[in-house]
Amino acid sequence: MLVLAHPDGRSFNHAIAGTAAARLAENGYGVVLHDLYAEGFDPLLPSAEIPAFAPLPPEIDKHCREVAAADGIVVVHPNWWGQPPAILTGWVDRVLRPGVAYRFLEGDRGEGVPQGLLTARAAIVFTTANTPQQREREVFGDPLELLWKNCIFDLCGVPLFHRETFTVVATSSDEERRGWLRTVEEVVDRYFPSTRTG
Repeated sequence: MLVLAHPDGRSFNHAIAGTAAARLAENGYGVVLHDLYAEGFDPLLPSAEIPAFAPLPPEIDKHCREVAAADGIVVVHPNWWGQPPAILTGWVDRVLRPGVAYRFLEGDRGEGVPQGLLTARAAIVFTTANTPQQREREVFGDPLELLWKNCIFDLCGVPLFHRETFTVVATSSDEERRGWLRTVEEVVDRYFPSTRTG
């Protein structure tokens, strides 16, 4: 499952997603791609959806079934204020839900550490930024790494995680971007190698 969150169809994020999707297909994987902005995904979690086994709108149920069945998850988004775009945060709220991505053990009323339910063997997050990586780590503590690895994919039971950041995008050259897209292919190959033989 590949989830893209960037409003501009001409963005480098779209190039990353297209490269990742193409490489996954070349390596023999079926790819379910969700461009959240293009789909008009509604990020607002209504209170009626909060209970674990609440009835879900068809489009949310579809995303839930797809992520639960996915062998791998790839997420592509820009770093905005040290966090994903709101549409992607809303996707996490509505799709990585109890009963789909995690559950609390019997007798646990929500105060314990949940059990992850996702069967994906690996998750990759590609992010873009205009902050140099050293500043992101030293000044801000790299909040996206903590969010995606510790707070989301570790908690949801995904054993392998990799995040790759491309920066500084605003001043990057075409040559740098071509190199970054080769890195996308290399990362995809590392976590989702070719299934083809012969």
